Amino acid sequence: MADGYHHGNLRAAVLERAAEVIEREGPYSFSLRSLAADLGVSHTAPRHHFGSREGVLNAIAVEGFQVLAERLRANRRAGGDFLEAGVEYVRFAVEHPAHFQVMFAPALLTEDDAELEAARSAAFAELTTGVDSVADDVLAAEDRPSAVVAGWSIVHGIATLALTGNLDASGVRDLFDDTDLLAVTRRSAGLLLGRRAPRE
Repeated sequence: MADGYHHGNLRAAVLERAAEVIEREGPYSFSLRSLAADLGVSHTAPRHHFGSREGVLNAIAVEGFQVLAERLRANRRAGGDFLEAGVEYVRFAVEHPAHFQVMFAPALLTEDDAELEAARSAAFAELTTGVDSVADDVLAAEDRPSAVVAGWSIVHGIATLALTGNLDASGVRDLFDDTDLLAVTRRSAGLLLGRRAPRE
C-alpha cells in the first residue's frame, strides 16, 4: 500500500496491508504493531477492529470464503457447470493467494468463530451444489458426494502446486499444448467427469 494510510476505512486498509505481507512473506510475518506502523496509525488502532493478530487472520479467511462463494454463485447462475466451478476455484486462488493460504490453515484461525464458519459453509454449499450439473449418465446420485471430494481435491491441488511454484518446477505444465493454468485445470479436472476439452 503506497504512502501508508491517511483516512477512511482503517479495517479495510489493515486487511489489504496484511494480505500484501502474507503474499510476499507468509502469514507469520506481521504483527498488529507492524501493520499499524506501515499504515501510519497508532499501534492500538488495529486492535480496536480486530482484537489480535489472530483476529486479522480470521477476517482475511472470512473475506476469502465470501469472495469464493460469490464467484461460485456467479458461475452457477451463469449456467456454469461443476467443472467451471473448479476453474473458478483455481482462478480465485491465483488472484487471492494470501487469502487462499490463510483460509485452509486451521492452525492460524479461531475455528469456533461464527462468522468464519458461516462464510466457509456458504462457499462449500456452492461447491457442493455445483455437482448437480453433472449428467446422470456420467455420475450416479450415490457417487456425487465422492465427486465433490475428488473434484475439490483436484482443483485445490492444482492451485496449491501453482502457488508454491511446484507445477512449473516439475515441468508438468509444459506437457500441455496450452500451458495456461485454467486450461490445464479444465483438462485435468475434466477427466474426472468424462469431459474432455476439444483438441486445438
